[in-house]
Amino acid sequence: MKSFNDLFESYNWDDTKASIYDKTAADVERALSNTQRNLEDFKALISPAALPYLEDMAQISQRLTLDRFGRVVQMYIPLYLSNECNNICTYCGFSYDNKVRRRTLNPIEIMQEVAVIKGMGYDHVLLVTGEANQTVHTDYFKKVLDLISPHFAHISMEVQPLDVADYETLIPHGLNTVLVYQETYHQEDYRKHHPKGKKSNFLYRLETPDRLGQAGIHKMGLGVLIGLEDWRTDSFFTALHLSYLEKQYWQSKFSISFPRLRPFSGGLEPKVVMNDRELVQLICAYRLFNSEVELSISTRETQAFRNQVIKLGITAISAGSKTNPGGYEVEPQSLEQFEISDERSAQEIAAMIRKQGYEPIWKDWDRSLISKSCS
Repeated sequence: MKSFNDLFESYNWDDTKASIYDKTAADVERALSNTQRNLEDFKALISPAALPYLEDMAQISQRLTLDRFGRVVQMYIPLYLSNECNNICTYCGFSYDNKVRRRTLNPIEIMQEVAVIKGMGYDHVLLVTGEANQTVHTDYFKKVLDLISPHFAHISMEVQPLDVADYETLIPHGLNTVLVYQETYHQEDYRKHHPKGKKSNFLYRLETPDRLGQAGIHKMGLGVLIGLEDWRTDSFFTALHLSYLEKQYWQSKFSISFPRLRPFSGGLEPKVVMNDRELVQLICAYRLFNSEVELSISTRETQAFRNQVIKLGITAISAGSKTNPGGYEVEPQSLEQFEISDERSAQEIAAMIRKQGYEPIWKDWDRSLISKSCS
């Protein structure tokens, strides 16, 4: 069966990068004037030549988002189940070579965390673990989903890539969405940042969304870790991946996230620094390229920045997040995966959203519509 890798291998990183940086103002203006935009238009919109057109991009992005999603922003929160991990990743606080105390939450502890999250008002939770196949495996995930699914309308998962059969097994237990970030599409740098563990297999990770599509997952989340490599080139390959998946697995929905490399215990300086204007440019470029894709922003970003981008294309936002297992109630001082920047509570974020004329949504509206149509 064909996979994204067949398309990916037809592209050269250096040639692609050069073609982005060669884009001109005329290319940007052409992309802005088009009503249906292709991958060449996306290259123009993420190129340095597009920065002077940022206001134009922002206005179009806001209009397209309002037309498709209305004045709503989905609220979600991560629930970290485990910091155990068998991989060495140069940028992650959970990395195997980072000598910290490891823990995986048991059912009682999970429900303690759930009680706090529900008390904040959440109905959409994102389950997160390190990649430790002997501890946090499919059977563990099944038990967790059975435990918490009565309490949430929407359950997402960001864990190690699994096989098709594993995803097929988890869907009936309540799994709705799976996020899997390639980290970087630059193969040599990928190997440098993932020297040990199953995650070092670039191709297996690259083909994870194909396995999700084959399993019939409702929604897939894509993205890269901004800062590992040239963000423009990595973003083009993410858009290429998105375009392929939408054609191949048209029944699924898709989201894009924009994690910028943040400090953690052990530290890795970004190879490439993306400033705030460039992140706004990228968010708007995705919206102009694809009016259907959901765009998510996390607590990695500052309070001021998150306030600014609500109206520019973002459809989902996390708030009150803890990035350590037990961080809400069981063990608040355990190791964080990375440092958060926006520490406002969920209710403070909801108030900010309302102040801007938008409505915070605490559960996934798609699932609500599906339930109504099936009843």
